[in-house]
Amino acid sequence: MERTRRSLLAGTMSIGVVGAAGCLGGGSDGNDGGNDGGNDGSDSSGVDLDLGQYDCDLTEPENPDLDYRPVIVDPEADVVVQAFEDFTCGHCATYKLEHFPTIREEYIDPGEVRYEHWDFPIPVNETWAVPVASAARGVGARQGAEAFFSFASTAYESQGNYSGEAIGAAAEAAGADPCAAIADAQFSAYEEASMSDRSEGESMGLAGTPTIFVNGEAVADYQAETIAAAIDEAL
Repeated sequence: MERTRRSLLAGTMSIGVVGAAGCLGGGSDGNDGGNDGGNDGSDSSGVDLDLGQYDCDLTEPENPDLDYRPVIVDPEADVVVQAFEDFTCGHCATYKLEHFPTIREEYIDPGEVRYEHWDFPIPVNETWAVPVASAARGVGARQGAEAFFSFASTAYESQGNYSGEAIGAAAEAAGADPCAAIADAQFSAYEEASMSDRSEGESMGLAGTPTIFVNGEAVADYQAETIAAAIDEAL
């Protein structure tokens, strides 16, 4: 295809330990995604269940779809983009809110790539990484990929202040059931799927998030320009 979008940048080669430019775990990036306030309803996992405006009678979800994969566009696309993220990683929030919209507009929406979300709970914050990922997957499994990505973006805006109310609000903004999403978070309903994703990432050499792969090759960083260059090279 013609490269008319922007000047391509160097540095799209895979690096030795991928993900080194982002969060490496343990809150080492200075943004641990933690909750700032106290709460009056934590369960045994330590999740803040301050439900705020939501009056939910929470019960453990039954038969979560652990095979669900958040994917946008044609499953037969020649170029596959895999994004590994931790919902408590500050760099992942920057990627999703500032760089992903460009990739979506220029490559995903036109149908030029298959875009896949993969969880990689480092975790930067042990309390919230898997619960928020579980809420996101549950929203997607019930409402579809568009709802998943809407929830994810809204959730990232609350990073550092996660709570039951924040999860419910993100679900509602995505057109999903807020109480179901909160229940998925409370019970970490999709933990098995998230940890399976993590194992796959480890087998691919990941050490941090966000890490973006284009047709199986790690992109050097998560900047939109760098990802675009790798996609253009693959098209």
